[in-house]
Amino acid sequence: MKYHQVLVVGGGLAGMRAAVACNRRNIKVGLLSKIHPVRSHSTSAQGGINAAMNNHVRGKHDDVMRHAFDTIKGSDYLADQDAVVKFTADAPHRIIEMENWGVPFSRNEEGKIAQRPFGGAGFPRTCYAADRTGMYLIQTLWEQVCKYTEASMREEMVIYDEWVCLKIIVEKNKAVGVVAWNLAEGKLEIFKADAIIMGTGGIGRIYSNTSNALTNTGMGMALAYWAGVPLKDMEFVQFHPTTLKGNNCLMTEGCRGEGGYLLNDKGERFLANYPDSSVAMEIAPRDIVSRNITREVMAGRGINGQDYVYLDLRHLGAEKIMTRLPGIRDLAMNFVGVDPITQPVPIQPGHHYTMGGIDVNENAATPVEGLYAAGECACVSVHGANRLGGNSLLETIVFGAIAGESAVKYIEDGGKTGDVSKTLEKGKKEVEDKILSIFESKGDEDPSLIREELQKVMAEKVGVFRNEKDLKAAHTKVQELRDRYKKIKIMNTSGLKFNQDLMWNMELEGDLDIAETIVAGALNRKESRGSQSRTDFPVRDDKNWLHHSTFTYTPKGAKLGKKKVTLGYFKPKERTY
Repeated sequence: MKYHQVLVVGGGLAGMRAAVACNRRNIKVGLLSKIHPVRSHSTSAQGGINAAMNNHVRGKHDDVMRHAFDTIKGSDYLADQDAVVKFTADAPHRIIEMENWGVPFSRNEEGKIAQRPFGGAGFPRTCYAADRTGMYLIQTLWEQVCKYTEASMREEMVIYDEWVCLKIIVEKNKAVGVVAWNLAEGKLEIFKADAIIMGTGGIGRIYSNTSNALTNTGMGMALAYWAGVPLKDMEFVQFHPTTLKGNNCLMTEGCRGEGGYLLNDKGERFLANYPDSSVAMEIAPRDIVSRNITREVMAGRGINGQDYVYLDLRHLGAEKIMTRLPGIRDLAMNFVGVDPITQPVPIQPGHHYTMGGIDVNENAATPVEGLYAAGECACVSVHGANRLGGNSLLETIVFGAIAGESAVKYIEDGGKTGDVSKTLEKGKKEVEDKILSIFESKGDEDPSLIREELQKVMAEKVGVFRNEKDLKAAHTKVQELRDRYKKIKIMNTSGLKFNQDLMWNMELEGDLDIAETIVAGALNRKESRGSQSRTDFPVRDDKNWLHHSTFTYTPKGAKLGKKKVTLGYFKPKERTY
């Protein structure tokens, strides 16, 4: 059995920032990640990170309340406004902190941190480092982590990379530890902790058409869900307007922020033809642009009548593309054989982000004592029904720090785990029995086919546009797949050492349960708001639906509930740009 005052599960930006926050207060931390932290999907974030850095545009200056308003408006008024104000107020401090730690932000002519326009923002407030912002942030945070692990003889911070968390153990509504799998050694281990912080990221591989890495499965959210923590607002799934045709690799919003155009088969900047994007054009919010691209395709105006349009950067010129968007050029050339300097890039909307997640308050605390969550796996909610580009990287840094600080305060106030050895051993035994049942299964279901069918039905029926018929069909299908999962037969039953077959197919159970919440929430919410666009209920309905959805785990499926949205700063009104 291993013990840490705080155990952080997930090694991306939110997890590392939480670990650093704990360690700076002399709390001993274990950081558990199924891949090496610098390979986390946070690295793939390209375009930038938002903060009101007091810049001036046309005689007006940006400030944290303008950032808060844009975020709340972008959320279609479903964000909790006290959390948003806390979020945006902390933003400039976190940018300066990351700069001081070494992030090489791009600079403007005055030598200050450069900021570019992003969708739905009233000011150019997206700080960036070319188009590799996430990579630079994560490398810089890793340096901070290494600074503490140098003193590993005192076990200030211990990194467990290539470890997979399989269970959160709870006793009397208090998180007391986890069961984790050491892939390299092929062993299960109990981790006892006074506090646990989840920073496991997104769930994109539930969809076939996603910009997310292969590591982004539903398991992280499912661990908390199975442990009794409600999920919140799971129906709100973001589709990024510009992912590469075919593999859905991300083409950053920075492309449009730098002045890129979207063109249909006629060569028109078609966003001018839709009232909700005719003013903001390419820097309208993501949900609006994704819908209007999809409408063009449905109307037969995709390129050559196919399911994509063009992202045109040619007019920006070679120097700007090479300086501001070098990574985008590399991706386009390597994956679709197109050089953006001379050719338009074929793009289509693709799954990108989940606004919903583990239900936490503005201090990153779940309803289970001693359990916290931050980053994409959590729902504070600062994104509501639609996230603005540039706010996700900010969320990881701001709420990662808040989660760490909250865990420290909890421990300092007496939140210590006592003798729970029997509960921990029971939890380990449950995991061992589960693995044994998979190894000894006499079933005939191929889990790879279950995964493919899940991804396909989510992409086809729970996408940019939704309706009752498709959602009911998707819900029936997901329930069928959950039943079939009980009869899976895996190929590799030789043991636990680097058994990726077992790992992927244990995570598949999490994918199925999380997918069920997305579909159930989308079917239940009979309105259109942000990323939830119901063709059969096309209007936002504040009278009946201005509330969060909650999902509590039961073996038969999600139990739905609702939770009040915190207002107070900005009154809901029509969302126009």
